[in-house]
Amino acid sequence: MFQSQFNVRIGLAATALAVLLTTSAVRAEEIVVSNYGVSANGMPYAVAMAKGFFKEEGADVTGIITSAGGGTTLRNMLAGNVPYGEVNPNVVVAAVQQGADIKIVSDNVSTVAEFIWAVKPNSPIKSVKDLKGKKIGYTNPRSTSQALATMVLATGGLKTEDAELVKTGGFGEGVAALDTDLIDCAPIPEPLWSKFEGKYRAIAKASDVLPPVANVVGVAIEAQSNAKGDFIKAVIRARRKAVDFMIAHPDEAGDIVAKAYNIEPAVGRAAVKNLTTSKTAGIPYWGPGTIHMEGLKRAIEVQKSIGAISGDVDTNKLIDTRFLPDDIKAVQ
Repeated sequence: MFQSQFNVRIGLAATALAVLLTTSAVRAEEIVVSNYGVSANGMPYAVAMAKGFFKEEGADVTGIITSAGGGTTLRNMLAGNVPYGEVNPNVVVAAVQQGADIKIVSDNVSTVAEFIWAVKPNSPIKSVKDLKGKKIGYTNPRSTSQALATMVLATGGLKTEDAELVKTGGFGEGVAALDTDLIDCAPIPEPLWSKFEGKYRAIAKASDVLPPVANVVGVAIEAQSNAKGDFIKAVIRARRKAVDFMIAHPDEAGDIVAKAYNIEPAVGRAAVKNLTTSKTAGIPYWGPGTIHMEGLKRAIEVQKSIGAISGDVDTNKLIDTRFLPDDIKAVQ
């Protein structure tokens, strides 16, 4: 009888330990995603949340913290010791140069295919070459939209000073500025483009005229990487699963995105279809996490051209691939 009671106690203790370890392994955490609920980059997280992919992979993600702009998002991440975030690579470089202990752990959006530069239907502007002397909108100084405007002009053989870049403060504000003739051409990214496609005429699509440029990357705080490594790996796997689901089921994914982003279902479906079928030099918009070194270097050079980044940048020191699945660990 004593032996039986002893075995029961041992069994209960083992069960309690297993529960404790399991609870620890899937500890509830928040993640941060720049412009979630507004910009297309964060759409896979909405799908991962709705389909339960985070929990399936062992990450109990309880919420997504977001803000307008990668700098604020990264500051929120560092201040709250959040284990995983998604931000623009230029924000990471600037933070590292200021002493932040963070690493790029995944390359989530490797192109800028969500960007379309559009004009009014009756505009005399037919191509990028016609932008000489015209007003082009961008959101804010040192933003991605400012950097890309410079790149787009170059595709038409124009320099930045050949046109007038006008700060609008946001993409929606840019559309309003286009409507009121304050600017001649506006960048209209997804999902705004799917909403307004019938109202404006595209003169340049990033997927057609620009090379792959690292858009947003997954990042982790180095000091937390060992303790939260399993969580970070699980988030990356869950996001990858969401991307695969979006490709296979664009309509259902579009409905999920529409609910999370507070947009019309038709807009959500169109945005998901447009971006899951987009390829820039063979590279998809939403990737599984594979690091594309050339795109990252290109993003840094573009940001240097507008003064958002200065000095030499050793991209190899920015990257930590140990959290990626084995089949996509190799840097391309």
